[in-house]
Amino acid sequence: MKEFDAVVFDMDGVIFDSERATMYCWIELANKYGIENIEEPYLACTGTTMARTREIMLEYYGKDFPYDEYAGKASKMYHDRYDGGKLPMKKGVKELLGFLSFNKKKIALASSTRRQTVENQLRDAGIIEYFDEIITGDMVKKSKPEPDIFLLACKKIHVTPQRTYAIEDSYNGITAAYRGGLMPIMVPDLLPATDKMRMMAEVKENLFDVMEYFDN
Repeated sequence: MKEFDAVVFDMDGVIFDSERATMYCWIELANKYGIENIEEPYLACTGTTMARTREIMLEYYGKDFPYDEYAGKASKMYHDRYDGGKLPMKKGVKELLGFLSFNKKKIALASSTRRQTVENQLRDAGIIEYFDEIITGDMVKKSKPEPDIFLLACKKIHVTPQRTYAIEDSYNGITAAYRGGLMPIMVPDLLPATDKMRMMAEVKENLFDVMEYFDN
């Protein structure tokens, strides 16, 4: 087994298939209200906080874009469809968490999503007990791609970044983990692994492959 002390997980796109679910909500809104090219700015927002997402959308569509109104509609649509344990999990989540727990590795979560949503989704999925610490976007000043959230996660679980893996799906997340000195693993979701990402991270197709990587 590889030598390491801990794993820090991103949530959206790594544990849950939530980034795709959210994007579909935005696409429905875009079709209804005539918002053009919504996928491009949406993908640029993956891995960032709500505040940074708002900034990106206004940069793309202009300061008069009614982002707060549309975000509220997208959020309601999302929660109506997926709250209460209906949000699909990515393949291999429970198996990997069980593997890490069995092998006495510390487990943390570093998600840009707000804390209440994170806790609700993990609890509804029956996996919140696996996590030693949960760090969310409202606990740090700077969003991914800055490393703050990963560094705080390592501090909270008392490990050094250099002995900690970070599992991410977004460019912002991989960049943040790399800048923080962690060992990034990219499991692509909406965004493919580019040459730049491959320079910073191991790339695995799914979480079963990550478990096999750890075990060898």
